[in-house]
Amino acid sequence: MQALLKDIYAHRELLSILVWRNIKIRYKGSVVGFFWTLLNPIFLIVIYAVFLGLLKIQVELEILVSGIIVWSFFDMCLGDALFIIIGNTNLIKKTAFPRAILPLSMVIANLVNFLLSLVVLGAYLASRGLIAPAYLPLLPLIIITQAALCLGLALIVCSLNVFFRDVEHLLGVLKLAWFFLTPVIYPLTYIFDKLPPLLQKLAFLNPMLGVVTAQRTAWMGSDLVAPDLVLFSLAVCWVILFVGVAYFEKTQKRFADVL
Repeated sequence: MQALLKDIYAHRELLSILVWRNIKIRYKGSVVGFFWTLLNPIFLIVIYAVFLGLLKIQVELEILVSGIIVWSFFDMCLGDALFIIIGNTNLIKKTAFPRAILPLSMVIANLVNFLLSLVVLGAYLASRGLIAPAYLPLLPLIIITQAALCLGLALIVCSLNVFFRDVEHLLGVLKLAWFFLTPVIYPLTYIFDKLPPLLQKLAFLNPMLGVVTAQRTAWMGSDLVAPDLVLFSLAVCWVILFVGVAYFEKTQKRFADVL
């Protein structure tokens, strides 16, 4: 890990170039361009507010919106990870650089988008008087933890997709199941209300459960249930990062041969 970090630091200029390239590609040809990063969460809040009101669904809008915005960062990283290696075949075959820079640059680019989305979320929550200032200092650490999870999974997914192209189709199904197993559209209390004790504890093996819950706690002071289990779930994020780095370093030597 230390050697990899030194190698990435030595290629930091390449990393910054790739981050900027990934940001520009996402909005290439768009009239509004980068401002979609701010407009998307605004439209999300408005649309959910309108339809939840029309359908009279008993879901707190702040719980729903905060969960979906946090999930979107995770979802984008996994989706982009599928093609971050196979989409840069020429670069991998012809240039010597640490291959981990490719998924890292993608995660950082998506993190920039996510941070701007959080600005909109924060403004919305502040307008409703829902922000709990006492917990906001926790937010940077939670964001870094989610980024670590996204990077770890991106390293695994992009490596697997080089050797097994069925990963693209399988990932869509897994993400859908993962979405409903994570308290994105419902609060954490539902898990304790609906599941037996054994399944409640197993649920916290899901790292996104800890991330979504911790984000809500940092913003609103909500979901303050079983903090020890939430911390365990957040620790899983870092375990996945180390597993992802180890797996990527083991497999990346064969990328050029397979591609």
